[in-house]
Amino acid sequence: MKNILIVNANVYDSGKRAARPGHVGIRDGRFDAVVYGGAPSPELVCGREVVDARGMTLYPGLVDVHTHGRCGCDFSNAGEDGMRRMAESYAADGTTVLMPTLASDTPEGLRAAARRITSSEFYGKGRPGSACFAGIHLEGSFINPKKRGAHDPSCIRLPDANELSGFIDESGVPLHITSALELDEDGSFAAEALRRGATLALGHTCATYDESVRFADRYRVSFTHLFNCMPPLHHREGGPVLAAFGSDCYSELICDGLHIAPAVIAFAYRQLGPGRTSLITDSMSATHSPDGRYSIAGSGVTVKDGIALTDDGALAGSTLTLCRGVENLADFCGITLDEAIFCATMNPAKEVGIDGFCGSIEPGKRADLIFCDPSCDHGMRRLNIRRVICGGAEAVRPAN
Repeated sequence: MKNILIVNANVYDSGKRAARPGHVGIRDGRFDAVVYGGAPSPELVCGREVVDARGMTLYPGLVDVHTHGRCGCDFSNAGEDGMRRMAESYAADGTTVLMPTLASDTPEGLRAAARRITSSEFYGKGRPGSACFAGIHLEGSFINPKKRGAHDPSCIRLPDANELSGFIDESGVPLHITSALELDEDGSFAAEALRRGATLALGHTCATYDESVRFADRYRVSFTHLFNCMPPLHHREGGPVLAAFGSDCYSELICDGLHIAPAVIAFAYRQLGPGRTSLITDSMSATHSPDGRYSIAGSGVTVKDGIALTDDGALAGSTLTLCRGVENLADFCGITLDEAIFCATMNPAKEVGIDGFCGSIEPGKRADLIFCDPSCDHGMRRLNIRRVICGGAEAVRPAN
């Protein structure tokens, strides 16, 4: 693996949420030097291949912690070839780290999917040049059937600490779990999750405002795709949405303009700010694929004009890319790309506890970078990705 020094760049500083002139060193697939301002020292240059960024902005690779698949593949049933196609496709448009997300299934089905993911060469440290699968997001099956969305009702179960323990034995951690925690009556499910090192999210839920506040305080939950598959923000009830606004926890937003109206995205962002907004895609297998017939979470889905609907007309995931989600957030909220991209890098990484591995350009972290050409923006808030580095290597272009 090459040891390189990238010079003549504007390097994104996550601490300041701004890019400034600097240089980035990469050694053995990780960042080993980040220097702002001035010319690089001879010691920093010595023994490295020097890469001229030609004034482009270097952002951390994007982090998607809620995505079911793309390219006609779903993490619930993909084999190694499907994993490869997805890993290369994610990397090509800037998503360098992700949490493969599993929808509701039988216990055997979930464990089998976990085995395929964790045995993949893209899991853990990942393969240089491709996106890395940093853990698993278990979105099913411990959800409220009244807010199931596209999930197969026959696969929905009450939160079960013993079943969860068996799944963790199979998959390990990092593990992020979405659950309707109001159904965990004795708290044993949440206790087992936290004891085993998983992070928790409240989602597909009918929780009241008071319950949601309690889960935020007790379990430090994030809020899975805020607004979607939960009670609406009501002036007499409040529900999970108001609890999310009043907490200091992360809230996921699907920023495609369909799952949440752009004006509501802007309203939510004013409440959450750049420090608690976590952009996700909730993408399904039709992403980067033609319109047609697909499935997700055991439900048949028709995709037309990029919009995925179940047979009864419910939204069924998205065909959004995280790159586009960043651009949409900037557009909808009137903010800079520097501010918006923090919500697709550091925030999701912190949400699921992998920020020591990814999410920012800092020594010791996985060397994931997207090279963006601001000269092509013309004030349109577009990233204009020209090059992607994953794990210190040039991103593999998807095979035709």
